[in-house]
Amino acid sequence: MKKKLPVLKTDEEAEEFVANADLTEYDLSGMKPVRFEFEKKEARVNMRLPSSLLDAVKGRARERGIPYQRLIREALEEVVSQPDKRAS
Repeated sequence: MKKKLPVLKTDEEAEEFVANADLTEYDLSGMKPVRFEFEKKEARVNMRLPSSLLDAVKGRARERGIPYQRLIREALEEVVSQPDKRAS
């Protein structure tokens, strides 16, 4: 049986763990890919939404521990990266 990952409270603890641990000994099945945002954000979008939708977006972002604008960006990126199913 594989070990559970320890709870790491600081970046320094995480860096030390990754540098010294044999990660093959740990259960990584619950890990999810993370996207880092390096591209400069220079364009703005202004849109009107129902308050209930914005509240739902903010709630989902809070659950994931990310800013709600990032959640919206991720949703847009996902939609434009998928092939257009209508084109047949």
